[in-house]
Amino acid sequence: MAEFDVDLFVIGGGSGGVRATRIAAGHGARVMIAEEYRMGGTCVIRGCVPKKLFVLASHIHQEIEDAAGFGWTIPPVTFDWPTLVANKDKEIARLEGIYTSNVEKSGARIVKTRAVLEDAHTLRLANGEAVKAKYVLIATGSAPNHGEAIPGIEHVISSNEVFHLPELPKRIVIQGGGYIALEFAGIFAGFGCDVTVIYRGDNILRGFDEDVRSHVRAEMEKEGITILTGCTVEKVDRHGKEFTSHLSNGSSIASDRVMFAIGRHPNVANLGLEKAGVAINPHNGGIAVDDFSKTSVSNIYAIGDVTHRINLTPVAIREGHAFADTVFGKRTVQVDHANIPTAVFSQPEVGTVGLTEKQARAQFSDVDIYKTDFRPIKATMSGRDTRILMKLVVDGTTDRVVGCHIVGDAAAEIIQAVAVAVKMKATKAGFDATIALHPTAAEELVTMRTPTARYVRDEAAE
Repeated sequence: MAEFDVDLFVIGGGSGGVRATRIAAGHGARVMIAEEYRMGGTCVIRGCVPKKLFVLASHIHQEIEDAAGFGWTIPPVTFDWPTLVANKDKEIARLEGIYTSNVEKSGARIVKTRAVLEDAHTLRLANGEAVKAKYVLIATGSAPNHGEAIPGIEHVISSNEVFHLPELPKRIVIQGGGYIALEFAGIFAGFGCDVTVIYRGDNILRGFDEDVRSHVRAEMEKEGITILTGCTVEKVDRHGKEFTSHLSNGSSIASDRVMFAIGRHPNVANLGLEKAGVAINPHNGGIAVDDFSKTSVSNIYAIGDVTHRINLTPVAIREGHAFADTVFGKRTVQVDHANIPTAVFSQPEVGTVGLTEKQARAQFSDVDIYKTDFRPIKATMSGRDTRILMKLVVDGTTDRVVGCHIVGDAAAEIIQAVAVAVKMKATKAGFDATIALHPTAAEELVTMRTPTARYVRDEAAE
């Protein structure tokens, strides 16, 4: 009788767990994957994918408004929220089916249940079945975090519930200043809702380049979104279908919904980590792992948001693939977490890769900044009051482009291509030698010749 029932047991059927499952099975491993909710995880079911669909839907109102400047007369239009939600659900179900099918085709077995560690090699399923696994991969992701409990917290929705609201709120208060908060602020504003964003810091998008933060805020406010910084929601009262959010600055706001998007925490609770001896990283609350995603227990690994390193779906996928190649593919693969491109699908959109100006100035003695802020060609006809920001951060000593930041239409699409150049350590001279593609917004990236700022550190003064 075999010592182990499977070679690999994966907890979590999200993007990272599914990739690891398929690759490990392809290497000949006997794999079982447990998912207690729906295959596809946060990204597919109630994250990146449905969010992007909502962003696309909400952006259509701008296209309709802009059409007049190009000679189009469009009759009065209407929007039906239930239709959008229903069509979104159909697409998510289709994707869930593909995820399930791909795992089954790989030869792995899916168990639709919760799995908990009893020791380093034993998993207990919700139906009582025990499974012995040679290796275990934890890929349980993260969940919305409402922060400290406040009076009326039960009236607050998160990014989980927002995709299934029975009706579109006319007014919504959103607390948070990061990806999710700003994306849904743009979504609801696009559908004609009155939107107020509440953020405790001095400006939104903490951690992003300062120019990006200021530009996005100005553009959002132009579109009628109210952004209140330096305060928080301290209490939420309900009056029938209406809610009142009481703020720390002494004011209050009435709305039809209150949403918190103040961060996410790793899904580490009730997994049996203590019984198995798996350590938690005291600095971030995620599962502690080394450069190869190995935990404190030699046969247990963890990837994706549950480790709270870089919480992006493509990162989880890359980590899952690397794990499977390393453990079952007989080749050592380490994920490089440097220069990972990211996008905020706010309105306007943000695309960024590499270092911010502040980070570069802290790291390099000489830093050159190339920045442009301009009106896109479409706006010259539509009349919309909007501007695009493009910024390059350059190591002045080596001429290497170490950061690129874009705010405006198609920023995410552009930054994906620029990320290749940054990853390959392209120089500013290389950008300059590239002939512009005209007329595009992205051509500005290769036509900026004069630094808008230059910083040289005084080494003698330090």
